[in-house]
Amino acid sequence: PYKQWYLKKYGVDLGKKGKKGGKEGAQKEAEEPEKKSRHVIFKLKAREAKQKLDPAVEEQFQSGRLLACVSSRPGQCGRCDGYVLEGEELTFYKRKLEKKKKA
Repeated sequence: PYKQWYLKKYGVDLGKKGKKGGKEGAQKEAEEPEKKSRHVIFKLKAREAKQKLDPAVEEQFQSGRLLACVSSRPGQCGRCDGYVLEGEELTFYKRKLEKKKKA
């Protein structure tokens, strides 16, 4: 759901990998172009210009696995709230995982 929301909000596909994914994605877009009003196109361009994504987070999206922190309380049934790790918190947990793999 987050990748879909991000695509709709910023017009950037998070799961694309370099040049290989670009060719396949371009073919899909050429087959089924989504009609957008002029206002929506300008809005997406403005958002895309402001949009900055941490390279570490982008790398995680491309690999298909994200590090996230679950913030819901124990006893929640059928629901899991949380947030995607980024910045210093992400680097901290990445180092922890690397140490664990080496040991």
